[in-house]
Amino acid sequence: MPPRRRGSSGYRGVRERPNGWYSAEIRSGDVRLGLGSFRSAHEATRAYNAAAWRLEMPRSQMNFRDVFTREEAQRVAPPPRLITDMDRAGHARRQRRLLIAEEDERAMAEWRRRHPEDVADESAYWAEMTAGRRAKRADRRRRKALANVQSDIVAAGGRSIFTADDERWLDMWLDTSDDTDEDDDGDDGSDLE
Repeated sequence: MPPRRRGSSGYRGVRERPNGWYSAEIRSGDVRLGLGSFRSAHEATRAYNAAAWRLEMPRSQMNFRDVFTREEAQRVAPPPRLITDMDRAGHARRQRRLLIAEEDERAMAEWRRRHPEDVADESAYWAEMTAGRRAKRADRRRRKALANVQSDIVAAGGRSIFTADDERWLDMWLDTSDDTDEDDDGDDGSDLE
């Protein structure tokens, strides 16, 4: 049987997970035993070595060969993680939130099934709102393009299609201009003294 390759962490039986933690596992015959998740590769490796000693594997299959007895392997292995009451309370809180979210999903699915006309009305409302916003944006762009063309014509010495007293020119200038001057009625904060 060919020797086993070492994992991505560089240690036998230890793999790095995408979240940055390390998982340790050991095989004994056809059985694969998960040893848990650890913050560092070194902790996961020590757990692997302790399990290898318990399973009476040869020292050639261990990561650290400087441990000579099972007691030494137990001493260097990380202690098992204690599950506290705070951990249990946090888990119960997450489970309650998950159940509430699932119940909300079921209630909304049932409501959609029983009242398809309300779903259709809501979809029609949002489609109408979206179409209205798109139409306003398109009109604003069209008016801005027209105002820009007119200002280019006037700047080049040409004659505008608008007269000086035409309200459309003022409306377009107000809608498309970001410039304000001192004569505007806008409050620019200069009178705060």
